[in-house]
Amino acid sequence: MAVEKGSAFLLKIGGESGWQTVAGMRTTQLSVNGDAVAITHKGSGGWRELLSGAGVRSVSVSAAGVFTGSAAEARVKANALAGTLDDYRLTFEGGETMTGRFLVVRLDYAGDFNGERSYSLGLESSGAVAAA
Repeated sequence: MAVEKGSAFLLKIGGESGWQTVAGMRTTQLSVNGDAVAITHKGSGGWRELLSGAGVRSVSVSAAGVFTGSAAEARVKANALAGTLDDYRLTFEGGETMTGRFLVVRLDYAGDFNGERSYSLGLESSGAVAAA
């Protein structure tokens, strides 16, 4: 696997009508989470055994950047205020994507007197996330 640039890890919002990059992002992070279902029994020899394919899987995304006032940022803000699920896509430099419905669980704004206005956000998946 080749080394990839962090700047090529993009968060997009949209869907069938088209995808818009959430502009001004400086950092992005993706976590794939899963809850394990233990099936350990007397015959396990003292070792924990897990059931493959069981449990709850989820994807968490966090991002931070400089506020630019783009339409994509406005849509993220509207979703956060309304508690609305929306379609998001993560794209990577190698062309891979992860697409699914996410809820904005955190949206923070900050700014200095003479500096830029920045934001950070957290997304949690709802339903299946497709990787391509």
